[in-house]
This record gives sequence, C-alpha cells and structure tokens, in this order.
Amino acid sequence: MIVSTFHRLLVGTLLAAFLSFAPHPAHADDLTVSAAASLTNAFNDIGKDFEAAHPGTHVMFNFAASDVLLKQIEQGAPADVFASADEVTMDRAVAMDHVEAKSRRDFAANTLVLIVPAGSAAPGALADLKADRFRHIAIGNPDSVPAGRYARTALIEAGLWNALQPSLVQAQNVRQALDYVARSEADAGFVYATDAATQTSKVAVALTIPTSTPVRYPIAAVKPSQHAALAREFVDFMLSPQSQTTLRKYGFSPIKP
Repeated sequence: MIVSTFHRLLVGTLLAAFLSFAPHPAHADDLTVSAAASLTNAFNDIGKDFEAAHPGTHVMFNFAASDVLLKQIEQGAPADVFASADEVTMDRAVAMDHVEAKSRRDFAANTLVLIVPAGSAAPGALADLKADRFRHIAIGNPDSVPAGRYARTALIEAGLWNALQPSLVQAQNVRQALDYVARSEADAGFVYATDAATQTSKVAVALTIPTSTPVRYPIAAVKPSQHAALAREFVDFMLSPQSQTTLRKYGFSPIKP
C-alpha cells in the first residue's frame, strides 16, 4: 500500500512538472500587430490600453521597417493588423489584397527631421551636409524604409542626392538611423521628429525637412485573419480620443481633414 501510494505521488509530481514546462498554446484572443518601427513607444502604450478595454485579449507587436513588414505578411507571417509609416506601402498592401481596404484608416502624422549628436555643431541648411565634417550621414534604406524614401526625395529636390552618396550610411529602419547618431557613429541622420524626441539627451534636431508628400500613418486589418473582428476594433481604437492623446504625447500630430 505504501509503495502504491508513493508511486501515485511520484507519477503525479512528474506529470505536474512536465505540464509546467510544456509550451502553452496561443490564447484565442491573441492579436498580432505589425507596425512601423517609429510607432514602437506609442503603440506599446496603446496596446496596454486596448487590452484593458478588451479583457482576455493580448496584443503582440512586431516592429520593423514598413516594407519589411509587408514582405513578411506577403510570405505568410502571422499578422492581424498592419500599420505603415507611409501611404505608398499601404497602397501596395491594398493592391496585393493583403489588407481589408474598407478598414484602412489614417491615424497620425509626423515630420522628417535632420539630427546630429547632442553638443555637436548643427548644419544651417541641407547643403551644409557636403562639408567634410559630415563623413557619415544615417538614412533609412530608401528601398524599404519610408523615412529613407522621404529623405531621398528631399535630397534629390535639393540637388544633393548624388553629391552625398559617399557619406550616406543606410539603416534597416528609422530607429537604427537614430541609434547611429545617438552613439555618434554618424555625424547626422534623417529620422522622424517623434524618434528624435525619444533620445533628447543624445541627439539634437538640426533641421526640419519639408516633404512634398505629407508623412501620414495608415492602419488596416490584415486578411485573412482568425481575429478579423478584433483586428477591426484595434484599427478603430487608433482613432479614439484615448489613443490620439497617447500619440500626441509621443509627438505625433493628428490627421488634418
């Protein structure tokens, strides 16, 4: 009897131990949001607000360059919501039928800026970037990073794109361009104003760069999705007063009619 009882206890202990280390299946209401890297700070807060308003839901984020995210979705990576840092990438997502066109919303605006390491001399104009002291200029890869495309257009319009080619250091996303400047690995860099605001002790805004196309952020529900209704709710949540307040806190501007 003692042996039998001991055996049952041992089996129960081993089973409990096994279950404690076994991987847990994804929750039925897990929501995966693929979002542009520049949205990282604001979306982390908004995700928590959405979870509070939807008990039992867990929001998981995948932050990267907009084009990279779209490529992942195209290749079948799990995603329920897609938020891009430009209209061009979202237009492509709609054209490829990867998102619900009717769910698409513009929810925030931003500004392109030129930053330098804190304490360093700032250029007075874009043309000053041709000076020898600007040996490395960080820019998001224009082929995959919206901020890089905005910067390339601005430099082309200023007649500087070809002249600055030897100095340009391409980054995988706008946050990497920010890090290059923050660590003084680059003498200047093109990022969004909201990115610069996250590193005010390490970088300084030298110039605000006008863009011929406004910097606007669209968001849409991805299809197909196992959480289509919840994804649309998250999209709509971005336009709520609560989310708009959070976006403003991080420096984003509201969309003007």
